[in-house]
Amino acid sequence: MLPSPWPTESPERRRGDVSIQLVNISKHFGEQKVLSNLSFVLPDRGIVGVFGPSGCGKTTLLRLLAGLENPDDGQVSGLNVNRISMVFQEDRLLPWLTVLDNIAFILNDRKEAALWLAKVKLADHASLYPAELSGGMKRRLALARALARKSDLLILDEPFTGMDDLLKTDMLELIRHEASQRLVILVSHDREDLASLTEKIIYL
Repeated sequence: MLPSPWPTESPERRRGDVSIQLVNISKHFGEQKVLSNLSFVLPDRGIVGVFGPSGCGKTTLLRLLAGLENPDDGQVSGLNVNRISMVFQEDRLLPWLTVLDNIAFILNDRKEAALWLAKVKLADHASLYPAELSGGMKRRLALARALARKSDLLILDEPFTGMDDLLKTDMLELIRHEASQRLVILVSHDREDLASLTEKIIYL
C-alpha cells in the first residue's frame, strides 16, 4: 500500500525555498487517464501558471493540490490542506448572504470584508445579493473571498471570466501583490495572461 499522499504539516510550517513537490502523480476516472506520471516542484511564493487544452486535466490538478481529490498513484509532499484558499470555475457564493457578508463570513470582520470589496471594485454593491450581480462581478467577489482568507496556497481556476480588460488588469495587479506573501496557482485559457503574470508555467 502506498503511503498517504497528503503528509501532515504543522500549521507553523517553516517557509523555505520549496513548498510543494509532486512525484509521479497519476489520476484516472474510470478508463480515462487524466494525469500520468506528473512531477514538478513548486516554489514557496510567487505565481505558477497552468496551461493546456480543454480536458487535459487542469482542474483535476487543482483539485489534487487543494486536497479535494487523491491521486491514484504518486506522492505529494509539503502541502498543508488546512491553509489553502481557492476560486473554483463555479463562483460558489452563498446566495442567502449579501456581497459583504459573503466575505465577512470567512473573516468574522465586516470592516476588513469591506476593505476587500474595495480592492475588487465592489464597495458600491455591498448590500446586494449574488443573484443581483453580473457574471464578472461574481468572479470578483469569489476572488476577494479567496484572497481574504489567510492561506499559504491560493488556487485560481479561470478567475478572470466575465471581466473587461481594465478590470482584469486591476485584478492581475492585486494577485501579483498577494503572490509576494504566498504561492498562487493560476489556470487561464489566455496564454498572454499567464506570460505577463507568472514566473513559471506548467504545460499539460
